Amino acid sequence: MNIEPRGSANGVAEAVSSMPARRLPGESGVWVFILGDLMVFGLFFLTFAYYRNENPALYAEAHRSLNQAFGLINTLLLLTSSWFVATAVHTTREGVRKDAAGLFALALVCGAGFSCIKLLEYGEKIRAGITLMTNDFFMFYFMFTGIHFAHVLIGMGVLAYLLAVSRRAEPTARDIVVLESGGVFWHLVDLLWIVLFALFYLLA
Repeated sequence: MNIEPRGSANGVAEAVSSMPARRLPGESGVWVFILGDLMVFGLFFLTFAYYRNENPALYAEAHRSLNQAFGLINTLLLLTSSWFVATAVHTTREGVRKDAAGLFALALVCGAGFSCIKLLEYGEKIRAGITLMTNDFFMFYFMFTGIHFAHVLIGMGVLAYLLAVSRRAEPTARDIVVLESGGVFWHLVDLLWIVLFALFYLLA
């Protein structure tokens, strides 16, 4: 008698085959949240652009005081973490699950690295006497990057949950949707940072 082991590729294939052929990955509610979040950040970015246009000299001078190395390293960390997450979700859907937990763990390490560097950067600014009240540029900098940092911390909690889900012996269709939903949220965190990096660290 041939008994299919728990956690087999066939079990995952059955879970995937039970899903609609054409659909957005993840829960529809996650996409509603993401679209709302993008609209809010879009308003933030437009506000920043307006005030920057009003006083370009101040913004250019303040921009030069940022640590581009910190910004670049954090960008690479989030891009790498997004690749880990996307690969983990893809391998799970394809039934190749042995590496998924490790990939989610690596993404979590990247998120922790981002957090450490961001705290170092905040500390560097505060020690130099630069705060939220220094000028408009740094008001936007601390506010926008702070809100994004909150997204990173929430996202790390999501990644930890995805790591636990990926270790389950027999993933269901629901588990795969959960992995997709968490992955989509983490990609949002990555996307928002790329825009913030361009606004604050690259535009002089």
